[in-house]
Amino acid sequence: MSGVLKLAMNRTFATRVSSMATQMSRRYASGMPLTFSSPYQVFYNAVDVKQVDVPSFSGSFGILPNHVPTLAVLKPGVVSVYESEGTVKKYFVSSGTVTINEDSSVQVLAEEAVPVENLDSNAAREALNRAQQALSSASGDVAKAEAQIAVEVSEALVQASH
Repeated sequence: MSGVLKLAMNRTFATRVSSMATQMSRRYASGMPLTFSSPYQVFYNAVDVKQVDVPSFSGSFGILPNHVPTLAVLKPGVVSVYESEGTVKKYFVSSGTVTINEDSSVQVLAEEAVPVENLDSNAAREALNRAQQALSSASGDVAKAEAQIAVEVSEALVQASH
């Protein structure tokens, strides 16, 4: 390969790398668009946030701009949203999915979601008692599995309501 061709290729490569770095820094500076909803309510619709912490069956983890693209299943627990202004909002989710895209956008789709401040700790404890009773009296694999899920969700609900 001639020296001129090598020089031209190196300049082209350097231009591409510079362009990619500029795009990445712009994307990081602009935050991370979050869409978070349940079938009944939209909490965020492509709103830039600083960070999102989610509970998943593969472990709880935090999401920042430029996180590796990921798909995870939510387990019962608290989703924490760190807004651009610095406030932190917390939501209890029963289950759902979280998707982190290559462009740093994040979608949290919950089966059920409630702001933590709206939880009633007495009602959560009552739900746990009922779920535990249902589990102890369940007969059959399906009934036991459903009761076990109810216990797990209720335990997370009690923990989130404190």
